[in-house]
Amino acid sequence: MGFVLIGFSDLPELRIPLFVFFSLTYLVTLTGNVLLMTIIRLHRHLHIPMYFFLSILSFSETCYTFAIIPKMLVNLITEEKSISFTGCAVQMCFFIGFGGTNCLLLTAMGYDRCVAICKPLHYRVLMNGRVCSQLVAFAIVTGFTLSLIVTYFIFTLPFCGEKEINHFFCDMGPVIQAACTENNGIEIVIFIFCIVVVFGSFLLILLSYVLIFNTILKIPSTEGKRKAFSTCASHLTVVVVHFGCASIIYLRPKSTYSLEEDTLISVTYTVVTPLLNPVVYSLRNKDVHLALREGLGRK
Repeated sequence: MGFVLIGFSDLPELRIPLFVFFSLTYLVTLTGNVLLMTIIRLHRHLHIPMYFFLSILSFSETCYTFAIIPKMLVNLITEEKSISFTGCAVQMCFFIGFGGTNCLLLTAMGYDRCVAICKPLHYRVLMNGRVCSQLVAFAIVTGFTLSLIVTYFIFTLPFCGEKEINHFFCDMGPVIQAACTENNGIEIVIFIFCIVVVFGSFLLILLSYVLIFNTILKIPSTEGKRKAFSTCASHLTVVVVHFGCASIIYLRPKSTYSLEEDTLISVTYTVVTPLLNPVVYSLRNKDVHLALREGLGRK
């Protein structure tokens, strides 16, 4: 038994242009994230908590896109758009797991910026290597534990024969809609998962920035305020896009679902947002610029 991913089947004339666009975007995303991880790994002045979290986020984003985009690209250029029951479950598990991990990593990065600005004298003690490793481990374990629970509940639903999934990958909502029976209990479990991971993480980040802005306002000089805020600007940009897309998809009433809108938004957070991470942090970060110039200079 398997599923058929409808994906972009209603846009046959755009299959090749979409394939080219997604392929180039994916290539740039992989290159950007790998380059960012390499720069952070090779330059000792980047061995601080902020860049440690950023390197883990880049690795997670790389795995996140790998779980979705290669299969989507294959489906765009072939007539065979099926995916096995097991393959669909594995794809969903990794998608949710890395997606949840990314939310929690962004939360850890918000906490790191909060400590750096609000408690600068205690920063090295509060954000030592052990604490950073524990925060990363918590993000990964929590993300994949919730992912396994949600995936298990969804794939215990009855599926009759070959079912169509109105999406380009095995997302939670479309797979549930492909089941032979309606089960509101599963939808409640998913909603709780989204509240815990998406909304909970966003609230913690929001709390961090309330404390950050309160501290920045107390800085007497304009230049000091600008420098303090510049250390948060990249993170804040990624947070707004990441949580904005996730909230639109997973924290809205079922009655407002639209296949076309969901597909467009899903493209944003599965293809565009992972590209945003290395681009934003590379373009806006002087430390990364310096490390990159040093690397090119050596060559």
